[in-house]
Amino acid sequence: MNTSEPVASVESLLRAAPPHLLVATAGRLLADRVGAQEVNLLLADYGLTVLQPVTHLPQTGEPVPAHDGPAGRAFISQTPVVEIAHYPAFGVVYLPLTVRGDRLGVLCVRLPSDTVNPAMVLQLGDFATALAHEVATAGRDTDLYLQARRTRRLTLAAEMQWQLLPGRGCARQEYTIGAHLEPAYAIGGDNFDWSTSADHLTVTVTDGMGQGIEASLLTSLTVGALRNARRAGIGLADQACLADQAVFAHYGGKVYASTLLLHFSLENGTVRAVDAGSPQIFRQRGSAIEQIELEAQLPLGMFEETVYEEQTFHVEPGDRLIVVSTGVHGARSADGGLFGERALRQTLSATRLTPPHETARSVVSGLITHFGSKDLTADAAVVCLDWKGRDVQAADHPYPAQ
Repeated sequence: MNTSEPVASVESLLRAAPPHLLVATAGRLLADRVGAQEVNLLLADYGLTVLQPVTHLPQTGEPVPAHDGPAGRAFISQTPVVEIAHYPAFGVVYLPLTVRGDRLGVLCVRLPSDTVNPAMVLQLGDFATALAHEVATAGRDTDLYLQARRTRRLTLAAEMQWQLLPGRGCARQEYTIGAHLEPAYAIGGDNFDWSTSADHLTVTVTDGMGQGIEASLLTSLTVGALRNARRAGIGLADQACLADQAVFAHYGGKVYASTLLLHFSLENGTVRAVDAGSPQIFRQRGSAIEQIELEAQLPLGMFEETVYEEQTFHVEPGDRLIVVSTGVHGARSADGGLFGERALRQTLSATRLTPPHETARSVVSGLITHFGSKDLTADAAVVCLDWKGRDVQAADHPYPAQ
């Protein structure tokens, strides 16, 4: 990008592009401004196993690994990766596409090798961030990018669940969240949700009873009721009460949704919690891992007009919280062995220094290995949150640059 060209002009040109022509527009802009010879957009598939090129749909180009090679390294590390070739002389810059901590994929830009330098990589990084925001927005108006993410067809239940999710990650100065669901292409009742404000963060993990479309419908009603209560400014315990009433009114107690509700104070790390069912929460502080024991209350919708009570615990800067659904802590292998707390603790210890996104994926990967098949018979949801806490700088600048 020509240094005389303000970033805003690039953003306005991307915003003006038709949603399905973002890749072509990005290629033209980068060719004009930095002499880009080739521009490719790779999006992470639902299972986070490959990065899929956005090309001619409904077919996509040949995928590349999401955890190996230069594109995979850029995606995992969330930093640019540069490769230089000498014959012929060119360089390829791989840039993570991320929106407020939600990893979308990688932008690949091929340039003459003599133009690749640190200043150029920084400018391309700004361009990739602007493009990522437009791709996220374009998903409201075109199926192109959602189609490009899938290696095979989603079940109807999975289609509903993925549309219900807020994303797969979220980041602010005070925290970073990474989450993962499996079986990615056939998920039914598991869900995670979050919402942030100036001073608070709310996180919920829900496990709707049953499988397939029935579980997805139950979870959709539950999450919708929780959001409706939350957006009305109602307290955490009453959010659970109103969602409980909505589910019971529709199903009459025949099915229910196990849900964990967490409300974080960004100011002091106090967490208010309602444990309405089976998701479990672990806290990793230094090398120690402990399950946070909460009073188990009834799942949402099991009985009419259940009264819920809040409990509190505290997180400190450097803490990591991991929430897992029943499909994780209660999973059994083919020979009947329980995945359980021991295996979960081993995985968490081994991934202490990895980002939350990769920790969540690693927990599910360990579960799949334990189960003995990539086709899990029960839904599995993992949410990993790294707590950094608030300081003066965080209060003045609540959101990261991306």
